[in-house]
Amino acid sequence: MSAQTAPLLGGLVLYHPPVRTNVLRIASVLRLTRVSTAFAAVADVWFVILWSRHGQGELPSPALADTNLWILLGGGALAAAGLYAFGTCLNDIFDQHRDAQLRPGRPLASGHLQYETAVVATAVTMIAAVLGAATFGTVGVVLTLTLLLAILVLSATGKFIPGIGLVLLSLIYAGHMFVPNINLVFVWPVWLVMTHALVVAGLAHVLGRKTPPLTRRAIAFAAGGWVLATIGLFSLASMETGMRGLSPFAHGAVGPIACVVLIAIYTTIVVRRARAVGRGPRLDEKIKRYGSIWLSLYACAWLFGAGLTGPGFIMAGLATTGIVGMVVLRELYGLVEHPVGYRH
Repeated sequence: MSAQTAPLLGGLVLYHPPVRTNVLRIASVLRLTRVSTAFAAVADVWFVILWSRHGQGELPSPALADTNLWILLGGGALAAAGLYAFGTCLNDIFDQHRDAQLRPGRPLASGHLQYETAVVATAVTMIAAVLGAATFGTVGVVLTLTLLLAILVLSATGKFIPGIGLVLLSLIYAGHMFVPNINLVFVWPVWLVMTHALVVAGLAHVLGRKTPPLTRRAIAFAAGGWVLATIGLFSLASMETGMRGLSPFAHGAVGPIACVVLIAIYTTIVVRRARAVGRGPRLDEKIKRYGSIWLSLYACAWLFGAGLTGPGFIMAGLATTGIVGMVVLRELYGLVEHPVGYRH
């Protein structure tokens, strides 16, 4: 079968009304939950699990140290993906009417997905997050419930007040990394994820021409919130462990340097995309998509940089699978929504 024949046959199958309706419904649920980028949240949680078990100087809880690694990774994936999907479902539910004007292609706005289905998906993802967090004990469950509440606040109000929304989003990203191990010693990777989330969301908001616009006061508030969050993060770490883990080079210089290189590459990509695409929703999507990929790359850099090759290859496998899955799902979405019909 030729490369050109495969998409043609796929289009012919999807053109059949009953088949296309069912596939379109499934694709709409997948788009609602943003499953193609959920691997970034999973990468953050997997990093903490792997680092807590193998990183020098870490003191994992008995449950984290003694439970089978793959059970922990499975629970972490369920918790992280559940939290991420819960947020995306709420986002589309609250933005349904605004998306009808600004982003009519979204599942709810386009009518491809019913409102009731979105509500059910929200409930299912919330339950999945709590069940996954149960792998890590009571503290993990309580923290997950707190994060679910924070996501609800962000979706209902935070996004309409950009300064507060950016800070709250960065805190959610930092908080979900503590679900497996709230006593994490080396917190620099958490700080990097928190900072990355805030910067990426800020760039997407400005370059994507979102409303309401980011004013100077909102930017100042977000910067102030980031400073306070940074102080709080490292203050809590020092209270738990003294001065251990406060140096980014505590586990060698390779990891931090690799992360700096990754930041430079991401910056270059955003600049080039901005010049090629121009400001607007397309650039907003690209900034977020590349930003999600970079979270898994940071995790790989920290693990390999500390000489943890086994955990590093596990993370690299997740990153590779996530990136390939993202590309494949994007192609499938396009094929489902715009099937290639038979051409004479």
